[in-house]
Amino acid sequence: MHRFEKKFRQEVLRCSRCGFCQAVCPVFGVTLRPALNARGKMLLLLEAMEGKITLGDELVESLYQCTYCASCVQSCPSEVPVPEVIREVRKDLVEVGSGHPALKGLREILSRSPNIYGERETRDFGRERNRKAQYVYFVGCVGSYREDEVTKAVLRLLDRLQVDYALIDEACCGGVLEDVGYEMNENLARANIDRILATQAHTVITGCPYCFRTFSGHPSYREFATRGVTVIHLSHFLKDFDFGVTTLEKVTYHDPCDLGRHLGSYEASRQIIRKIAPNFVEMAHHGADALCCGAGGGLRGAYAKNSIAMARRRLREAEAVGAEVILTDCNSCVHNFRNAKLGRQAFRIYHTAQFIEELLERKA
Repeated sequence: MHRFEKKFRQEVLRCSRCGFCQAVCPVFGVTLRPALNARGKMLLLLEAMEGKITLGDELVESLYQCTYCASCVQSCPSEVPVPEVIREVRKDLVEVGSGHPALKGLREILSRSPNIYGERETRDFGRERNRKAQYVYFVGCVGSYREDEVTKAVLRLLDRLQVDYALIDEACCGGVLEDVGYEMNENLARANIDRILATQAHTVITGCPYCFRTFSGHPSYREFATRGVTVIHLSHFLKDFDFGVTTLEKVTYHDPCDLGRHLGSYEASRQIIRKIAPNFVEMAHHGADALCCGAGGGLRGAYAKNSIAMARRRLREAEAVGAEVILTDCNSCVHNFRNAKLGRQAFRIYHTAQFIEELLERKA
């Protein structure tokens, strides 16, 4: 019996094949292939449980085209936890040597490098690392090595707000390994825990919703709770500040899947935006119904074309409401949107904190 079947047999059987998930699945939205939506995946797994098909290479294309956005869970009347099932079945695929070839090197990279890109240079952003402070700002891999301009702006904003924070010599939070079929690297978690505790900080602030999810929910990081360390996302930290700046530009907001559907945080970001943007407008899909940017679940690495198509589908919604500025609270969303943006599209894309810092710089 496969690992996924031992853990999720009843959940797979509970799928009623109603197809509600098809209407909201972002992968189906850009491919129109039924085998790629949640119902299609559950049907394939049912046949695998019944011995009609083999769990191997022929199922990789379907089972690795999922961003874990959880839109299907939001609409499923049978309450099937599809992302959890897919995460488990990917472990089965890796076990039989059928993990996605584009993602097979990730475990090796994270065994010899502290970040998913294999970068050797540690980004200190001109700040002293590992010092004692009230807060630790945890940047994350994307913010350190791909959207570093966002991180520079966030740190300038924290400096303006006179926050007593420290950076540490970060390791990847590690959650991405389980997303693509591997086991958590406990050395990564241990390194982060030890370095954060050494600062004597009472709170960890993350700019990355995925790191926030991992730190606050993964068993490898349970020591934070037992040692009295609170983990929050940057939006939760900034929502109570009055920045004293506004813009008359038409601003819209994209809900990151990790912050929204997975963690239920929608209002903190909007509370910030309403203070600075009186012309705030929602896209057609927002809140729990927001479209996925296409970056999660390894999809960006394994199926880049479909990942970009999903981002462009979302950007068209921003165009439709006449947005001049698109804000989000996730570096991965920022990165995918900027890669997907077409030359004719005039709107600008920011992490919310980065945009606030720009407004403050304009005012200075």
